[in-house]
Amino acid sequence: MTVNGWQVSGYTHLRELGSGASGRVVLATHDATGTPTAIKYLVGDVGADASFRNAFRGEAELLATIDDPNVARLYEYVESAQGAAIVMELVNGVSLRQMLRANGPTDPESALYVLKGSLLGLHAAHSRGVVHRDYKPENVLVTAEGTSKLADFGIAMPVGREAGSSVTGTPRYMAPEQWTGQAATPASDIYAATAVFYECLTGRPPFEGQGIIVLRDQHASAPIPTDPAPPPVHDLLRSGMAKRPEERPQPAAAFLDILEATAVAAYGPEWEERGRRRLAERAALLALLFPFNDPAGGGTAVAETVLTESSGFGGPGAGTAGLGAPRGRRLGGAQKALVGGGLVALLVAGGFGLSYASLEGDPVESSKDTDAPVVTDTPSAPVDPTTADPTPPLPPTPTSVPTATPPAPTASVGDTPTTPGRTPTPSRTPTRSPSPSPSTSPPPPPDVSPPKIGRSAASPTVIEPGTCPYGARSSTISATAEDDRTPVEKLRVRFTYTLNGATNTVSMFPSRSGVFHGVLGNLPYPKVITRIPVRVEALDAAGNVGAGTVIYVTLNNYCTPG
Repeated sequence: MTVNGWQVSGYTHLRELGSGASGRVVLATHDATGTPTAIKYLVGDVGADASFRNAFRGEAELLATIDDPNVARLYEYVESAQGAAIVMELVNGVSLRQMLRANGPTDPESALYVLKGSLLGLHAAHSRGVVHRDYKPENVLVTAEGTSKLADFGIAMPVGREAGSSVTGTPRYMAPEQWTGQAATPASDIYAATAVFYECLTGRPPFEGQGIIVLRDQHASAPIPTDPAPPPVHDLLRSGMAKRPEERPQPAAAFLDILEATAVAAYGPEWEERGRRRLAERAALLALLFPFNDPAGGGTAVAETVLTESSGFGGPGAGTAGLGAPRGRRLGGAQKALVGGGLVALLVAGGFGLSYASLEGDPVESSKDTDAPVVTDTPSAPVDPTTADPTPPLPPTPTSVPTATPPAPTASVGDTPTTPGRTPTPSRTPTRSPSPSPSTSPPPPPDVSPPKIGRSAASPTVIEPGTCPYGARSSTISATAEDDRTPVEKLRVRFTYTLNGATNTVSMFPSRSGVFHGVLGNLPYPKVITRIPVRVEALDAAGNVGAGTVIYVTLNNYCTPG
């Protein structure tokens, strides 16, 4: 498999994972170590833009030095006459964009936890002189453990020219100074991170004007829309999205201190763990959408390679010639990183395999509209709690060390000696176990009590048809369930909803906190705005069915404009 007739040497392509405006992403393995990687071939204006290459070339060397748990590492930047490519770390997670599209806005603690991880990653980059330039939900990866990583540093796309200035970035999250053609700074990244924080809280970006000019004016002069967000974080929003860059908290570590104080005061000292846990639960809801499974995953492979001056950075044929030279140009020290650093030690937690998910991919359908790469680990298919065997396998019986004169073995009735040369030991008649005394207690009464359903909820309560590109297209239905005899993990929980005269059923699965979750989404366009009734039901081991109260999710008959 090649991209425009060219591929990075030293790697074997497996398959394409996604494509978008800035690049095309291919799953590949590093030939020297067998480590899975994601290679993003920069296409269109990015791959062919000499000014981009000149700016990114030196920065790639700095990016390769960032080894921070909140940053997805760049391992190698490669140039050739056919284009440019970056080799990236694989991350066990899904993009924040996918999460918001599938499940709507997050709770405040989860949004704060995402912002904290982003500020930590930005601080690591800013301290080395690297600015992200294009921070947006597509470039924030939430892992299966609930932590987050930043991806795609320095690969901002030009969005047009206005008033003679080049505007680069993603309009919904660009700081006011970027709209005038000024270079992005750490303050610009802080503005964008705060704008994404607002979207986590509300489900929508802070400004949604129609067209570039309207968006520019909103970012430059419109009041910061704090009202839809929880009051405790209003000051965070005003600080991070201040119109003038010098009025924003800087560096990112200073903003982090303000965030910590705000979060503890509003939500208590345990806010961080709760936020991380809920993000992990949201990521788990999207696990089946990961497109790549590695059933053999689960171990750690370490390879050894001798690097010499002649080997260059990337194996045979890499070379160090300038741009346009036959053998291309490589920056980033890929083999050192792959062999001695983070990517070799791919610990697959909880039996997860490796996978990649498109950053801008549709959370329900297979995506091909990737704007920036996301690489994830794929959990194996979830176990149905109603059918799983709860009894763990017995451990192997330890082998005892025989003494010098072992006692003669005893055999049960019917044992036949099979070892030649040994005198068979006579069989012993086993002593019959005494019969249990008949119980005089009356049998328990039949189970006729249905399970009890706790408060049901939907988040968000307003969604759009599944083919819409921007608004929330699915809602997470959650509820608690309990029964007087059947353990919670043995209950079969589902929700039903009625749309267009048909009743549909969706299974729900428990999270680690004991709350059952299911996803209502990917719905067709209705003729009119429709309120969908949703009811959670639970079935116990005796066949009794309990039902909760009806809640409603509104399905709009239009799409949020881009």
